[in-house]
This record gives sequence, C-alpha cells and structure tokens, in this order.
Amino acid sequence: MNTRSFVSSNLLRNALVLSLPLVALSGCYVMPVGQDMSGNPYYVYSPVPVVPAPGGGQGSAPMAVPGGPAAATLAVKLYPINDLANQTGILTGQVTNMMTGKGRFTFNYQGETLVGEATRTSNDDRRGIASAYGPRGVFARCEYQMSTPHMGAGTCTFSNGAQYQLHVGG
Repeated sequence: MNTRSFVSSNLLRNALVLSLPLVALSGCYVMPVGQDMSGNPYYVYSPVPVVPAPGGGQGSAPMAVPGGPAAATLAVKLYPINDLANQTGILTGQVTNMMTGKGRFTFNYQGETLVGEATRTSNDDRRGIASAYGPRGVFARCEYQMSTPHMGAGTCTFSNGAQYQLHVGG
C-alpha cells in the first residue's frame, strides 16, 4: 500500500467515525415553553417513555411504550364574567387529558403563556381543579366539572381579580 492511499483511507475512516455522533444525534431538539420569574427556561416532557425496540439490532428505531389510553387534547375557552375580565375579552387555550386523572393546561393571557396542571378531585371523576402560572407572575385557579370525557364547564379566577366562565371541549 502506498503512502497516498494509506493517508486517504485513514482520513476517510476518521471522517466516518467523527460523523457518526452527528448523524445519531441530529434529530434531538429540546425547546423551552417559557421562562420562570428568574428567567430560567422550563420544558414540557412527554408522558410516554421512549425505549429501544426489542432485538436491539443496529438501525432499529425506538418505539413508544403505551401507558394506557392515549392522551386527548381539548380546546378551552374562557369568557369574561366581570368588568376586569372584560378588558381582556375571550381567552383560548387547551387542556391535554393524560387519562390518569391529570392533564396539562395552557392558554394565553395578556401576551404571556400560562402553563399548569388540571387534576380531578378525589372521590369524583367529573370535578377537578386547574392551576396555571405565567413567567411574569400571573396565575389562574379554575374549578370545573366534566359532563362527558370531552366536554365540561367551570370558573377561573386570576391573580389580578379577573373572573372567567370556563368551557372545555365542545
């Protein structure tokens, strides 16, 4: 083997070895959904763990392990019911029911995204509370009752005194 082909094969081998991590990690992105009061980003993670497929063969893609019924995302609308809330008007957002008695609650209020949790109260499959918090310190507390798994109503009170009628699904 001459020197030129030896150097060429070493360069090719090194290039392949160094590009492997780049290709393996090219699809992984973690994006923050907002910031807390001190400016630190916060993230939302998937409730379904991702594990390698059985057999572990090279090139096999990971698959999600089902953890029960699939999560359902429902639209929410908040209608003003006092003068302070009338200044902002109708709010829209969504709640993602994880089918575990808990859910993720998000909506926009005065230019910021409030993120929180909805939880069914004990001993009642239909009633629950939801709380959401924004990065500038605004928060909301809601009480609701579901008439079906995909529809419900309640009220929300905000930290500034604004009150809304909550409608879930539809």
